[in-house]
Amino acid sequence: MPKMKSHSGAKKRIRKTGSGKLAMKRHSRNHLLMQKSKRQKRLNRTMMVHPTNVANIRALLPHL
Repeated sequence: MPKMKSHSGAKKRIRKTGSGKLAMKRHSRNHLLMQKSKRQKRLNRTMMVHPTNVANIRALLPHL
């Protein structure tokens, strides 16, 4: 039986919180922030993965 491998793209983007939930950063919040509105920058916080997507992500990241 071969080893189970984690999806390397998902591994870089998704992490596990202390309570066991899955969290990830929102997109397009890294550069060109001077021209983005204050609201857009305020929304630059981590978001929890939606419960309907957790099963798919667990398949991508079996060791998480």
